[in-house]
Amino acid sequence: MVAAWSVDRLGRSLIDLLDFLRELHAKGVDLFLHQFLHQQGLDTSTPSGRAMFQMLGVFAEFERSMIRERFIVGLSRAKADGIQLGRRRLEDTDADKVTAIVAARAKGIGIRKIARELGVGVARCCG
Repeated sequence: MVAAWSVDRLGRSLIDLLDFLRELHAKGVDLFLHQFLHQQGLDTSTPSGRAMFQMLGVFAEFERSMIRERFIVGLSRAKADGIQLGRRRLEDTDADKVTAIVAARAKGIGIRKIARELGVGVARCCG
C-alpha cells in the first residue's frame, strides 16, 4: 500500500489521478489517503474507496481550473490597468548602472558583489 497525504498531492487532473491509480493497481498496490475530508483516511482497495477517489479527482481538477481562470482574469486586469508584469529588463535599468555592471563584470568581480554594491538584483548583473 502507498500512503499519501491528500489527493491534490498526486496529480493535477482526473486523468492523471486515474492513470496513477491504474498503475498502482496493475502492480498489486493500493492507495491510502491520510487526509480525506478531515476525517479518517480513504482506502482504494475497496470499491467505495475507488469511487470516492475518482470523485475527489473531479473536484480537484475543477478547483485547479477555477484557480487558473482567476489567475488569467487577474493578469488581464493588471495589463488593462497598465501595470507592468514580470521583471524589469536590463535595458530599463539606469544607463550608469548598466555601464558599471559591464565594467565590473569585465574586471571579474562576482555577480553578488556587484548587485550588492550597486543596489540591483542579481539577475541584472548577468543579463
